[in-house]
Amino acid sequence: MSNRILSIGSQFPAFKKKAVVSIEKGKELTEITNEYASAKGKWMVMFWWPKDFTFVCPTEIAEFNKKHGEFTDRDAVLIGASTDSEYVHAAWRRDHSDLRDLKFPMLADTSKSLAEELGILDQEEKVALRATFIIDPQGIIRWVSVYDLNVGRNVQEVVRVLDALQTDELCPCNWQGGQETLKDVELTMN
Repeated sequence: MSNRILSIGSQFPAFKKKAVVSIEKGKELTEITNEYASAKGKWMVMFWWPKDFTFVCPTEIAEFNKKHGEFTDRDAVLIGASTDSEYVHAAWRRDHSDLRDLKFPMLADTSKSLAEELGILDQEEKVALRATFIIDPQGIIRWVSVYDLNVGRNVQEVVRVLDALQTDELCPCNWQGGQETLKDVELTMN
């Protein structure tokens, strides 16, 4: 197993996985591939959490759900993922009030193959690290963020970075969507 995390400029790996998309009986599951977003000409934001039925993870998942409209407005699709099974995802959604009405799929990487290929499988726990990937419509990874298992991420920062990437321009430190970008930058050599 590799510790190398797939990074910026890499093609996002091909995958075909089951995902939970509903808690309605008979409509819980679907199959998702790496073309889920690119086939629609959209960006994809895939975020991973370590384990279902834990404490930090649902706070992040609920926050991504609250921001779902902001991602949709930016022509991006959200996919949440962990190495838990689709059945565990479905049970967790039914059990946890903040997860019942999710607007994005919960991908089940039970073989851990995608997490391993992405380089985000924790060596000791054998669960996914808290990783977030922004993938452009051509399937190229444009941003990666990986956190320790104990630390929740800032979802608004993911939105900010997506905004910046979509400008296709230079964005200064602390840049926010709607602000001016650095259009004419001169590099001077001393």
